[in-house]
Amino acid sequence: MDTFPKAEARARALRQELAHHNHRYYVLDSPEISDAQYDTLMRELQGLEEKYPQLATPDSPTQRVGGAAVEDFGQVVHSAQMLSLANIFDDEGLQEFEERIRKLTGLTQVGFVCEPKLDGLAIALRYEDGRFVLGATRGDGTTGEDVTSNLRTIKSLPLELFPHDGVKVPKRLEVRGEIFIRKEDFRKLNEKREEEGESLFANPRNAAAGSLRQLDPKETAARPLSIYLYECGPSEGLPTFKTHTDKLEYLKTLGLPVNHYKPALGADGIRQRYDESLKGRHALPFEVDGMVVKVDDEDLRRRLGQVSKSPRWAVAYKFPPEEESTEVQDIGIQVGRTGALTPVAHLKPVKVGGVTVSRATLHNEDELRRKDVRRGDTVFVRRAGDVIPEIVSVVPSKRPKDSQPFTFPTHCPVCGALAAKDEDGAIIRCTGASCPAQLVEKVRHFASRLALDIEGLGDKLATQLVTSGQVKTFADLFALTKESLMKLERMGEKSAENLLASIAGSRNTTQRRFLYSLGIRHVGDATARALAEAFPQVKTLFTASLEDISRVKDVGPVMAQVIHTFFQEPQNQVTIQALLDAGVTPAPPEVATGGPFVGKTVVLTGTMAGLAREQAKEEIERRGGKVAGSVSRKTDFVVAGDDAGSKLKKAQELGVRILDEQAFLRMLEGTARA
Repeated sequence: MDTFPKAEARARALRQELAHHNHRYYVLDSPEISDAQYDTLMRELQGLEEKYPQLATPDSPTQRVGGAAVEDFGQVVHSAQMLSLANIFDDEGLQEFEERIRKLTGLTQVGFVCEPKLDGLAIALRYEDGRFVLGATRGDGTTGEDVTSNLRTIKSLPLELFPHDGVKVPKRLEVRGEIFIRKEDFRKLNEKREEEGESLFANPRNAAAGSLRQLDPKETAARPLSIYLYECGPSEGLPTFKTHTDKLEYLKTLGLPVNHYKPALGADGIRQRYDESLKGRHALPFEVDGMVVKVDDEDLRRRLGQVSKSPRWAVAYKFPPEEESTEVQDIGIQVGRTGALTPVAHLKPVKVGGVTVSRATLHNEDELRRKDVRRGDTVFVRRAGDVIPEIVSVVPSKRPKDSQPFTFPTHCPVCGALAAKDEDGAIIRCTGASCPAQLVEKVRHFASRLALDIEGLGDKLATQLVTSGQVKTFADLFALTKESLMKLERMGEKSAENLLASIAGSRNTTQRRFLYSLGIRHVGDATARALAEAFPQVKTLFTASLEDISRVKDVGPVMAQVIHTFFQEPQNQVTIQALLDAGVTPAPPEVATGGPFVGKTVVLTGTMAGLAREQAKEEIERRGGKVAGSVSRKTDFVVAGDDAGSKLKKAQELGVRILDEQAFLRMLEGTARA
């Protein structure tokens, strides 16, 4: 059996190894191991920390999920002012900058370092004895906000320094850098937000700033933030650096993520780097809005000093704005995968930032009204990298005299179902269950584990079935044949037979699963259960009043309105009837009147060999019990399977009754009593 010293040494080795692989993956984009191998290392560390809780330090890579939420951010006074850069925009500005430095130093040729100007949020970090202890926003340059807990969730930021090449960890290290979101991560973030019905971020910078300033670190942990560092602040135990380049190389040896940089000699060298950067800006994995130019020699920097809040030895050489004017030829409505109706401006094609733009998003009805965009308007269009082009403003003086405000549709332009506003009034959505624009997402949800649980019917197959025309409504799934399925790409005979068997088995379902499968907005598993208990027969919801639905447990007025609207929509009634005609039989919920689970609160932890988590939850609830996500004094039982973690420990501390898998199964079968 491992002793604590051995466990402590192994945990440190694992933390160092995981930090190395995080750096390779998130900073260098050059992983050395597979995701599965990384997960194995992480699980081993988690196991050691569960066995020896004192090893679970705040700087462990297992702690990146985010801690407790705060009411507000504390204030941090920076140990040295965080300066802002003066901007230059053209060759004349560059010439003045370079000449001023030559005059102040008396040198005829000066060496510079050129770095991408990241479009993010400035940050200051502090390490003590190699451990990350504090992080703050720039704020006003003198005082910033303490966002330490949120910064701990960023996977590219080392929580502990593991230097190489024999470098010694400084006693106190302060570094400055930038928080940002990579283009690909930003695209995926917006796709996820659209799927979940949330408003889209306009650009990566706003998303990064908003993510870092979440009061709940768990929210920040869910956002794909990255960080690059580019400067040292007041520190203790640092070597003496002759150049800024030496400093950046030193930070690299500490395992810190350092911004890209290239040398340049004099104004001619800067011009060359600027032209390269401007030409290659869209090939970078992150957004940039210019190039930072810094004097490389550290002694020259000290001699040059600063003016007000800006250093004399550095400037931001900004890229020209990617904005052009064009004409709005039409305004259309695009229906997204989640039913959101998005107004889109169809433009007279114009080149913006080297790319021809013919469409621009107007986000939602409120944004359309605020900017008052109309057909025939002359508008300014902005494009920033891979972000969707958007209309910045209208030129009122060029508006046609006969122009009329755009009328937002009251029904879905694709399927004709009623279009209803979300509870916050920002997004208007199609309410149709069989809307072709949403069908891939709807079919995927219909077949998901908590719904009809059709094994093998995931995103790819749902897309194939819809695009091939084999599935136009949910009921079409039950008319599929082996011959038609085998026409799909990579669908063999055995796979087709297995899928058809799973579809056939899904006909016998429960009212709860059936209601959940319909994809009604806001109706999750718990609400579906409450609805099923109140309306055991689905067709009674066709004639249920708003008041009837409002009386359902945990259904508020907004949710009640959404549910009522859904079942009043004729298209949805036809869809449900077609499913019933296809043999789908939703069984009403069983009402438990006795047994060991009635009125009891149960927590599930670990994995069980004989029962999946969702099956166990369903069996408990069918017997009148409630499944909770965390252990408290109100918990009646904790069911502990293999690899049970912190919930098991909490149950032991509180004296809550613990059941192993066999005891739990016997209780389900009614052979044991509470």
